[in-house]
Amino acid sequence: MSDEPHAPNSPPPSRDDRAMSGDASQKRQASKNQSRHHKTQNGRRLYAALDLGTNNCRLLIVERDGANGFRVRDGFSRIVRLGEGLERTGKLSEDAMARTIAALRICAGKIRRAGISRMRCVATEACRGADNGDEFIKRVKRETGLRLEIIDGKAEAELAAIGCGSLFNPDVDDIILFDIGGGSTEVSRMSRQENNFFKLVDSDSLPLGVVRLAERHAGEGPYEHGYVGMLNESEERLQNFMNRQSDITDMSRLQIIGTSGTVTTLAAVQLGLAKYDRNVVDGCTIAAKDITRVIGDLRDLSRDELAANPCIGSQRADLVLAGCAVLEAIYRRWPVAAFSVADRGLREGLLLRMIRSDGRRGGRNSSRNRNRNRNRNRNNQSRRAPFGENNGQEL
Repeated sequence: MSDEPHAPNSPPPSRDDRAMSGDASQKRQASKNQSRHHKTQNGRRLYAALDLGTNNCRLLIVERDGANGFRVRDGFSRIVRLGEGLERTGKLSEDAMARTIAALRICAGKIRRAGISRMRCVATEACRGADNGDEFIKRVKRETGLRLEIIDGKAEAELAAIGCGSLFNPDVDDIILFDIGGGSTEVSRMSRQENNFFKLVDSDSLPLGVVRLAERHAGEGPYEHGYVGMLNESEERLQNFMNRQSDITDMSRLQIIGTSGTVTTLAAVQLGLAKYDRNVVDGCTIAAKDITRVIGDLRDLSRDELAANPCIGSQRADLVLAGCAVLEAIYRRWPVAAFSVADRGLREGLLLRMIRSDGRRGGRNSSRNRNRNRNRNRNNQSRRAPFGENNGQEL
């Protein structure tokens, strides 16, 4: 885990990451794309980030906008439930892998058509925890041309923090950021430093994903959500991380940011949206009393009633309360007045790292070019000096 200070719009340094490969024709295209690594299409520099989680497959294609920002050009998101049954069998099922590869083929097509300058594709908890995770990564490369990189939980937490940097409140002393995924929950603490940057000081990755929790605790009946069991497990697994933050006592100096489908869904329900709208939800602040009220209301609904809510839908109906249990466990430990809601995270962290890396590389190249030109001028002047009349001047 990097401990370099970072703050809004100032993520820590990164690696040079590329992620495209595949069969014969796709490999030729990938090679062509990689050889023009710093070229643009029609003067644009496009980047892509793909996040394959336990429950979702998400792609974001952006255009670099200025030195440190980007503008979204295209995106894709599909619930694939890659980790379905993983808790029971320890392996990715054939049906889950087939669903996921179908979604990844769509992503690969979007990437090829966009003419990406640089990209990175990552896989998280399902692939790193499955016995056949590595074999699945090879199959993805063979069938879609995408090279997925399995990242660990600490890297996942750090990238989520980078992606949410622009939401950091400069008036607080500490930030707790949590990302509830399908297979795991990443939780991090950032603390303000003397230079007013926030330093990532602790993080943890816990097996508290919504798919896992639902499979462990939910019953078959329409109201058998298993909420109490999920809440108890969440509190137990979060305990070590929470104990390490025992010095956080002033809730008025603490910001809690939630970045996950659970938190954004709860925000949309609380706001009474007719359908989910990222532009309304991302970056909003929701009073904790409203969040806890919504959780109480949802606990009283059947799965069919949950599915009927336009901001939840059938694909999240059996998972949303698992995420609520994790959120409630965090709130019980840190009863802040409000939560900050982020519809951003890992993908945005990947994109910002690539953009920042290119910006630094471009600055170094410019500096080298200036030094090279100065040295060339000095050498030319030295060679001309014996001839007298043009000494110290360009010919």
